[in-house]
Amino acid sequence: MQNSRIKQQRGNRARWGARLMSMAPGMLALSFASTMQAAEAPAIAPIAVVTASQPGSAGGNGIGNGIGNGIGNGIGNGIGNSDGVGNPPALVEIAAILSGQFRIAHAESTAIAHAVLDAANRFAMSPVLLLGIIATESGFNRRAVSSAGAKGLMQVLPSAHPQLVSGGKDLSDPLVNVTIGSSILRGYLDAAGGDVNSALSRYSGGGKGYARRVALQMQQFSARLHAQPDAFVKVALVEPR
Repeated sequence: MQNSRIKQQRGNRARWGARLMSMAPGMLALSFASTMQAAEAPAIAPIAVVTASQPGSAGGNGIGNGIGNGIGNGIGNGIGNSDGVGNPPALVEIAAILSGQFRIAHAESTAIAHAVLDAANRFAMSPVLLLGIIATESGFNRRAVSSAGAKGLMQVLPSAHPQLVSGGKDLSDPLVNVTIGSSILRGYLDAAGGDVNSALSRYSGGGKGYARRVALQMQQFSARLHAQPDAFVKVALVEPR
């Protein structure tokens, strides 16, 4: 009985051995084919991860290539420090004054300071003069509208200057308003041979004591900005018109 079991097990082993031998060529062929396919397959390049570069500072706002140096009797020469993002010291100081004294939000005060410095450079006039006019005209309220219809920071009157305000210009925008107002003032200064009193009188429509009020504002700004007072201020305060 035991011998018959041993013979049966040996027979089973022999049959399995024969089957494996018959399958070996196919398995070898399959392995070889798989190896060849892997070798012929194109290499997959790693996916490059592209990261957006961080926007760098634009080197400041490009305001008049360093405006503030020498304009307005020394305004901007060594006044304070830059704000770390490239804004000129004069812009930072003016914006700080507007925020503190006139309770204007930082972003808006910076926009106004930018507009003032840009116009001062463009029309060759003191930024302190422009600040004095704006303080007198609107108190730095860019949305101010007078009973006569004058608008914005420098109270530009559209009916008196239709060509300058054509095209739907937004006079509540600091840059637009200060640029137009400064252009008007520049014309009056040129016509008056540089006489600030006469130019201001014309700008205000002949308002009594207007030049003196502007001069007082200029005096305060000059003190806050550590700038030398304009010669006009001294004359206007002594001999108001």
